[in-house]
Amino acid sequence: MRLRLSRRTAHRAASPAPFSQGRNTLALARNEVVARGYEDPLRSELRLRWRDHFALNEYELHVPGLHPAHHGLRVAQLSDIHVGQATSDIRIRRAVMAVNASSPDMVFLTGDYVTHSPKPLPRVREVLAGLQGPVFVVLGNHDHWVNAPYLRDGFERLGYTVLQNEHRTVSVRGAPACVLGVDDGRTGRDDVEATFRGAPTSGTRLVLAHTPPTVEKLPPYAGLVQFSGHTHGGQFVVRGLTEALFRRAGQPYIRGHYAVRGNQLYVNQGLGFGFGGPYLRRGTEPEVAFFTLRAAPAVQAVE
Repeated sequence: MRLRLSRRTAHRAASPAPFSQGRNTLALARNEVVARGYEDPLRSELRLRWRDHFALNEYELHVPGLHPAHHGLRVAQLSDIHVGQATSDIRIRRAVMAVNASSPDMVFLTGDYVTHSPKPLPRVREVLAGLQGPVFVVLGNHDHWVNAPYLRDGFERLGYTVLQNEHRTVSVRGAPACVLGVDDGRTGRDDVEATFRGAPTSGTRLVLAHTPPTVEKLPPYAGLVQFSGHTHGGQFVVRGLTEALFRRAGQPYIRGHYAVRGNQLYVNQGLGFGFGGPYLRRGTEPEVAFFTLRAAPAVQAVE
C-alpha cells in the first residue's frame, strides 16, 4: 500500500546564517497524512479519525564538516511516542510506514516510548517493529521512570542500536558516520564526556539526546547536529506564556531548529499525546521529521 500524502516542506537557506545562542532558525511545516480512496489495512473507513493524524515535516540541514559522501544523506526522526492510551496505535503504525516509504539512510528514535504505566511496555516493540535501515535509539525520562532495561532489550531484539552515553560509527553510503547517543538529562543520566570518549573528532557526527538542553554541554563550534524531543513542541501553546514557563523550567528550546554555541539542534514535536487522548495539544501537532543533510563550510568561533 502506498500512502498518499499532503506535504509541505521547509528548507534552510542555502547559505547558513551566523550562529547565535538559542535562535530558532527553521520554520515548521504543517501537513497531515490523508487517506484518499483506497482500502486501508489499518482501518476500514476511508477517512482517518482526527486522533490518527500527524505531520510529515521535511527539512534541509547544512552541516559543517559533513563527509562529502553524505551530501544528500536522508535521516528520519521519531520522538516521544508514548505508547498507550495517550497515543493511537494506528498513528504510530502509520508513522512507521511513512518512514519506510521515504527510504531514509538512517532512522533516529529520541526517547519516551511509554508514559507512567508499565502496561504498554510489550506493545512498544510491536508498534515500532519493522523500521528499515540502521535505527538508533536513545531513552527518555519516562523510559527510565518505567523500565529502561526492558525497553533497551526490546529494541535490541528488533536489531536497533540503543545508545546510553555511547557512540557507534557505521558505514553509510560508503563513508563513516558517527552517531553519539547521550542518555537522558532530565533524570541526570547524561554523560557527554563518556559519549564522546574515543569518537571521531571530524567528519559526519550526529548526536541523539532526549532533552534539548544537552546541546549546551556539547563541544562548542564542532559542527555537530543534535536531534532531541521531550517538549512535545510546548504541548499546549499559549503565545508568550508557554515560552516563559519552559524557560523557567530550564527548557529554552521548545520546537524546531536552533543554533547553539556553534552547533545545531532540532527539537521534534513528538508523535504522541493529544488528538483524542487524555493529554490535550494546542498550537503544536504530532510529527515525523525528515532531514536532508547538506555539506557546509566549517563554523568559526566568534570572539
